[in-house]
Order: sequence, then C-alpha cells, then structure tokens
Amino acid sequence: MMKKLLSITLTTALLAAMPASQNALAQDSDWSFSGDVGLGLRSFDDAVFAGQAMKVRDGGLEASLELNFEADWYSENSRVSIQPFLRLDSADAERSHFDLREAYWAYEGEGWEVLTGFNKVFWGVTESRHLVDIINQTDLVEDLDQEQKLGQPMISLALERDWGLLELFAMPYFRERTFPGIEGRLRTPLVVDTESAIYESSAEQHHTDIAIRWSHYFGDVDIGVSAFRGTGREPGFSLSSDGLTLVPIYHQVTQLGVDLQYTRDAWLWKLEAIGRDGLDDRFFASVAGFEYTFYGINEGSSDLGVIVEYLHDDRGPSEPQTAFDDDVFLAARWALNDIQDTSVLAGVVLDTNESEWFFSLEAKRRIGEDYVAEARVRIFNGDPAGQLFVFDQEDYVELSLARYF
Repeated sequence: MMKKLLSITLTTALLAAMPASQNALAQDSDWSFSGDVGLGLRSFDDAVFAGQAMKVRDGGLEASLELNFEADWYSENSRVSIQPFLRLDSADAERSHFDLREAYWAYEGEGWEVLTGFNKVFWGVTESRHLVDIINQTDLVEDLDQEQKLGQPMISLALERDWGLLELFAMPYFRERTFPGIEGRLRTPLVVDTESAIYESSAEQHHTDIAIRWSHYFGDVDIGVSAFRGTGREPGFSLSSDGLTLVPIYHQVTQLGVDLQYTRDAWLWKLEAIGRDGLDDRFFASVAGFEYTFYGINEGSSDLGVIVEYLHDDRGPSEPQTAFDDDVFLAARWALNDIQDTSVLAGVVLDTNESEWFFSLEAKRRIGEDYVAEARVRIFNGDPAGQLFVFDQEDYVELSLARYF
C-alpha cells in the first residue's frame, strides 16, 4: 500500500510540474524555496498498554525529527506548489512517515481557477473542533488535536463572482487515516490494523468523492455553505477475526455544512454546524461560541483573547464515535506582540455528562532570526463511562526546536 501511494504521489507531482516547465520556456519566472527542520521530544508517564515504549522513571523520551520543505513557482497565470513532509520517530514506526502535503499545478483565469494535484483545503472558523472541514484526511500520528492533515489528490475549480466564491472538488483517491503503532502513545488498547481497512464502496480507495462550497460575506458576516458526498474521513471500527486488532471501516456519507463568523469590534461570534447521513444513521452536530479580545493589556502591547464554545453531537452508536458530544470549551489566547512573536494558547474541554476533561497548552517563541521553540502540554482526566478514559494515563509534555531556512 505504501509503495502504491508513493507511486501515485510522485506521478501527481510530475504532472503538476509539467505545465510549469513548459510555460517557463516562454516567460521569465522564478522558484522560491523555504522550509524548516526540527527536533521534538515528548515525555509521557509510565506506559499503559503492552508493547508501548517509554517510561519516564526509566529516563525514556520519544525523539523525532521533522522536515518541512516548500517549493513554489509562479508565472503570470500559473503556479506550482510542492510541499513534502517527513517525520522520523524513535519509538513508533507508524509515526515515521512521508507525505506530500501539497504537489499541485494551478492556472488562474479572469474570475476562475483550476487546480490539479495534491492539495490542502481548510474549512471552518471555530477553535475547538472543525466540523465542516472534510476534504483532507487527518494525520492522527502527528497530534491528537486533528489539526494536521494529509495531502488530498484532487481536481478543483473555483469561480469568483460578485455573489461569492464557488468551489467544486473531485477527489479520485481516498487517503486512509494514520494511527499509532503498537509502540506508539495516544493509542487505543488494541492497535488499529490499517492494512485491513474495509470499505462500503466496492471501489474502495478509488471511489471518486465530490464536494462543493459557496462562501461570501455580508458586511460583518462571513458565511460558507458546503456539501460533500463520498468516503467518510472518520472510520468506524470492528474487531479482527483473531480479536487482537481493530479494523477501520470507511462508510459512504453525505454531509451538509455551514460555517458563520460575525465580527464586531473586539468580538468574534462563530458557528459550525453539519448534518450527516451515514451508514444507517442521520445526525446533527454543531460548535458555537465567541472570542473576545482585550487589546493592550495594562497599556502594553500584548493582547488577551477569551474563547468560549459549546460542542454538541447527537450521533448514534452505529456511527464513528466522538468524545465531543455535549461539552464546553474554555480557552485563553495571549499574544505578546513582541519581536520574538511570543504566543500562548491554553484551553480545557469539559464534558457536561461525565466527569471528564482535557487540558491543552501550546506556547511558541522565536529565537533569533531562524529558530522557533514550541512547548505543548496535554493532560487527560477520563471517566470509565466516557470516551477519554482510554487516554487517562497518557499525559505528556512536548518540546521542539525548529530551524527555518
């Protein structure tokens, strides 16, 4: 499977670059290159499940090397973007992986654009959960917050008119979600067997998914309305025949979504809502809340944003499960606005039904001209009756240092 995906990836990258190479003969153009290489260290508590690595009392740390590279080419109407990503992990073989986050060619006309290749597309406005964001698959071995995404093969068309932006997507190949291996942390008691994935569609990974989104603004209100039909990015699970692993199951889904943001002075009011039709269940989910920013704290240059969101999800037991069914998210975002671009985001998700909560802290600061240091803290408090109990002893601290070039 990995060799097959790598072949598709390289083929797409070459196809993406070909139009640019031909145009480059006819007109002046330049490539720009940038990227970063970083070292990360994660420190966990004692291992929970059999096979897991790293015990703090034994001096164990999980080290990883991360490489991000970006090459961009522009002409009068065309552009090419190639963004490979590589991580090498000392503990988990599944976390060591390569991906093309982007590898596409795009051509822009008057009021329209066509794109082909691997691309990342983000939809959404809320902080705690991005319900409407369904184009790209989650790269779960990167982080449990599901912010990191795999590159998605696609052909897209964008039309910009006075009445808004209309985007159409055709996605001929499905990317499976990544999961930690037997030695990895932040995993379920049984390891997920990604090689044995089951699909509702007989076309399996070659089912063509389609999506459409209209977005516009009316004064202080930004709105997006989207529809998706294809292989769901969230898998369900079944027990393997030998009872030793979990097998991911990918169903066909239809999803309608809306995202709204209202900006007024220091207020940001946000909403994401979806209705999804899955295997044998229809459900509604939403995230709604606000962010209020206090500017110039103590007459200084720093700003403090306060975020409050409510998460609701009424999916039934036949659908892929979520921990965010009836929760409140409280957070604070502190931006020092200094030369080092220092920022801190701390938040907690509180379950209103069980005594569960999840705390997260992320801090970032630039060092000199070329380095960025980051720190992350994740603390889980699970309830035996809740979804977070599997991570109850998976608290960790992560430190990383990246050099940009």
